[in-house]
Amino acid sequence: MKRFVQLVLVLSVFALAAMAKDYKGYISDSKCGAKHATDHNTKCIEGCIKGGASPVFVSKGKVYKIDDATKVQDHLGHDVTISGKIEGDTIHVENVSM
Repeated sequence: MKRFVQLVLVLSVFALAAMAKDYKGYISDSKCGAKHATDHNTKCIEGCIKGGASPVFVSKGKVYKIDDATKVQDHLGHDVTISGKIEGDTIHVENVSM
């Protein structure tokens, strides 16, 4: 029985990891959203964030809230690939790369 429980736990961890996908897009701000699709205006995005807007992830024209903004803070205005999971209008970020 103990081995069965261990096996189930190990398989559960692999199943959770398998649910994470890679999403390509860019980091914008909640005030401007997808308006920076062509220029990724970093100065505007940084200004909006300093003014109280939240970082958002824009992919294929859709804007997603970010569950942990600290994970994308160094990527404002950048094209990125986010490994994670989208639930509704929020992306749960596991990893960010340029």
